[in-house]
Amino acid sequence: MNFSEVFKLSSLLCKFSPDGKYLASCVQYRLVIREVRTLQILQLYTCLDQIQHMEWSSDSLFILCAMYKRGLVQVWSLEQADWHCKIDEGSAGLVASCWSPDGRHILNTTEFHLRITVWSLCTKSVSYMKYPKACQQGTAFTRDGRYMALAERRDCKDFISIFVCRDWQLLRHFETDTQDLVGIEWAPNGCVLAVWDTCLEYKVLLYSLDGRLLSTYCAYELSLGIKSVAWSPSSQFLAVGSYDGKVRLLNHVTWKMITEFEHSATIDNPKIIVYREVEKRPKLGLEGLPFPPPRAAARPLSSPETKYEIASLPFSLQTLKPVTDRANPKIGVGTMAFSPDNFFLATKNDNMPNAVWIWDVQKLRLLVVLEQLAPVRSFQWDPQQARLAICTGGNHIYLWSPAGCMSVQVPMEGDFHVLSLCWHLSGNSMALLSKEHFCLCFLEGTCTA
Repeated sequence: MNFSEVFKLSSLLCKFSPDGKYLASCVQYRLVIREVRTLQILQLYTCLDQIQHMEWSSDSLFILCAMYKRGLVQVWSLEQADWHCKIDEGSAGLVASCWSPDGRHILNTTEFHLRITVWSLCTKSVSYMKYPKACQQGTAFTRDGRYMALAERRDCKDFISIFVCRDWQLLRHFETDTQDLVGIEWAPNGCVLAVWDTCLEYKVLLYSLDGRLLSTYCAYELSLGIKSVAWSPSSQFLAVGSYDGKVRLLNHVTWKMITEFEHSATIDNPKIIVYREVEKRPKLGLEGLPFPPPRAAARPLSSPETKYEIASLPFSLQTLKPVTDRANPKIGVGTMAFSPDNFFLATKNDNMPNAVWIWDVQKLRLLVVLEQLAPVRSFQWDPQQARLAICTGGNHIYLWSPAGCMSVQVPMEGDFHVLSLCWHLSGNSMALLSKEHFCLCFLEGTCTA
């Protein structure tokens, strides 16, 4: 495993292009485009203000930079260095900006969610979508890019509008049976739209493309409900993470629950492997001195090394006692991700912040638990295989695969705290992001040029 040199970064804005050829990063108001293979700078763009959001077009030919404070979006072309575009929302303001799947339209959401404006880079035409709902996940595109679903709020009721992305014509419009819709998500095959209600009302609704209600699922009542939702890559399963610390898997045939995964504080099943991160501090050889070492020499010369040990069972996981009288209590399954081969599901239960749970989807059972020394900040699957990368805000990254797991220290001078990470399309490298810097980590024998 090799590491590149360290580059400057702001606001954790660093993304690989969809075709895997380029890497974009932001430093204050500057946008830097590098060639992934050599890490040489190809383009350097200067925006009008500090960049708060950055996103590649689907064909990797354009990149947008949003400056929400100024209500501005600037678009840059990788093919034509002298071409650029500026979109100014003016007094309407700007709270979100994204590409359409064709990479030639930009959707801007104005302040207070008054409307979504669709700007065409080709014809310079403008379209408007009224009544977008201010919620956690209010827009969703099908994976083939043909349709867009939009959550709306009109007359104190929730609606869904489905648009054809080719010409932005309305295809379907229907009311949903929700009290306060908070999210929508298409199945990867684009045939079913999942809609879920506020955490105060446990309800998942499944709609077809033509707006028919296929099924409704409710696990329990009179308690905090849904916290996260994730589709499997095959569209066969919908995982629903709840505030009661359980994940429920719904199947695509009957939309009924086939099993539930419970995050127990104590692991005692001998079929489950618990990997525990432990610290190895290097010995400095100063114990035998007749006088105490100077304060500078007494400090560790390097950050502590860590490794995984297989814990003996029964094993009790570290848990937090949630503060239930405040909003957004740290309980329940807040993060879930399926592996690209559909074999595994990784989850995190927020009142057990140091643990990552890996479930075998084929056998419908818990396979592995990894307990870290620090709370887990982020985890992400390799796009090409069942390999999970984890970071905890320290100077280590962690990798798990069915063959085992490992802890790797990032060999950088000074403090390099990995707050987030993102995989390259090939799975051969990933970008490690800290507060003010980033570097690339190369796996499987790849190295920097």
